[in-house]
Amino acid sequence: MFGPIRCVTITCPDPAASAALYTDTLDYTPVEAPGLIPTDLAASWGAPAEAGQDQILLQPASGEPVFIRLLARDGGGEPYAPLKTWGWNAAELIVRDVDALAQRLADSPWRIIGPPADLSFTDAIRAMQVEGPAGDVLYLTQFKRRLPEFDTPEPRCDVCRTFIVILGGPDLEALKQFYGRHFGVPDAPTMEAEISVLSNANDLPPQTVHRICAMPLDGQSFIEADAFPAGTQARGRSAERLAPGIAMVSFEVDDLARVAPEVETLAARCAQPPYFGARAVTVYGPAGEAIELIERPAAT
Repeated sequence: MFGPIRCVTITCPDPAASAALYTDTLDYTPVEAPGLIPTDLAASWGAPAEAGQDQILLQPASGEPVFIRLLARDGGGEPYAPLKTWGWNAAELIVRDVDALAQRLADSPWRIIGPPADLSFTDAIRAMQVEGPAGDVLYLTQFKRRLPEFDTPEPRCDVCRTFIVILGGPDLEALKQFYGRHFGVPDAPTMEAEISVLSNANDLPPQTVHRICAMPLDGQSFIEADAFPAGTQARGRSAERLAPGIAMVSFEVDDLARVAPEVETLAARCAQPPYFGARAVTVYGPAGEAIELIERPAAT
């Protein structure tokens, strides 16, 4: 099985300031200091220059083991603007009351780039979108009623865990085929939806319709794959470093040797969260996205 989502890694100019924003406004809590990035872990990411980097790890107030990791991003490389380049573009968190949350965030450093609204294809889902000072985009989503076609978690606190990650690329079918072929992710129907934040970021009319799909993963998690519009491009990154913005997403898998045989020998074993002693290795997808695979502990 592929999933659930275990960690979203964000590179940011000031991790301490970003961490304070998550704790002060979203009630995320710091995990006991996980220490510096080990050399073998950075190598397993294909980003050896991240070795020795300090990290801040956060989790929702519910205590669920789904983390946000903040890493420092230096001033080198190409400038980053969210929703304009391929790869991981947003983390979607499930919340209890999106309208109340919008009021809470109105005077905060979060920039509301999409006010609360029902989704274009169903009034059962209401969401807003925000951008942090580091260019980190969050979709904050409330389910007003459960939908049988989506196995979604119940929020256990006001702002709960990441349950969807947003992946943009130039070819939606290529994304679907890659995750199906390599990780056994079931095919998902393609839908057409208005995504105002994507349209606005790319100077398109807000009512522009985009092709998307929600690929179901194990553990009530999803990858939302979006066909990004013409004019978007590959995300640049400094040599031997992770990409800017949402740099990497970590998923549980049953067996590294089966899903990543070509790089399984590079796997690192880490005691710190989100690994808890498991092996992990990173592969890169067709949109340039870093996919960290964390081996699920064998059942005892």
